[in-house]
Amino acid sequence: MTVGVLAHLFGKLPYRELAAKVGAAGFTHVQLAPWRAISDVDFNKPGKFSPGLALSIAEEFRKHGVSISVLGCYLHFFEQDEELLRENVERFKELIRYASLLGAPMVAAEVGRNEDGSAYTERDWKVVKEVVRELADEAGKWGVFVGLEAANDHLVGTAVELATLLEEVPSSQIGVVIDPGNLLKTENLERQDEVIREAFQLLGPRIIAAHAKDRRLSSTGEIETVPPGFGDMNYGLYMELLEQYKPGVHIIMEAAQEHQMAESKRYIEGHRLAAQKVQEVQTK
Repeated sequence: MTVGVLAHLFGKLPYRELAAKVGAAGFTHVQLAPWRAISDVDFNKPGKFSPGLALSIAEEFRKHGVSISVLGCYLHFFEQDEELLRENVERFKELIRYASLLGAPMVAAEVGRNEDGSAYTERDWKVVKEVVRELADEAGKWGVFVGLEAANDHLVGTAVELATLLEEVPSSQIGVVIDPGNLLKTENLERQDEVIREAFQLLGPRIIAAHAKDRRLSSTGEIETVPPGFGDMNYGLYMELLEQYKPGVHIIMEAAQEHQMAESKRYIEGHRLAAQKVQEVQTK
């Protein structure tokens, strides 16, 4: 499959305009987070979706040769404020219910982090497990996957922690959105191959989508996120393992500005094509 893109990298726009921009940029699929990407409907509270609206959004993207491969959430699943937590759960559930009408096989999210840097607690882990179990049960009713992603500094911040969550909340409705860039940080960038291999060893069979960003050390020695091809992440290894474990999986590009997208897309696709050729040789 070709490389897709986060829809909100084009800005928050009316969905007809957004669909046209994505198609004109040469992408055939997107990760769509409605409240980050769509400006002409207020999705910041649950309840705005209807079958008509979902079908209209999907149709508009299809007009421009674009499908919605992932619905993204960016919600916090262990909020201390119970009312806000329930609202976040309902927003995710609403996307689950309308995913099929939007043409998306999954709804994906990181589980959230403490923005103030405070330590995570047993309560936080317990609440996340309860929420993920509830979302998986809802997804089972609608034939949709829940995609979970590990990210540095989040409650689920490593491949090991995500593997633990999958073990403690067993469900065939839960899959993994793999993103090695999210697992790399200042202190482990030098051993990135080990980090990437571990992620695939622990999570490879559960992968249902993949994200693509790049990472490098800044002039001050701190880790920073850059578009694919602008950093030091081992994309050869990433695409090799992705092709080995999940050939054909959708890849969604992150971090690029519009003027960088074409170059980053070519970079990812070049490494993916090389990995496919290696895999063909190995399977003969």
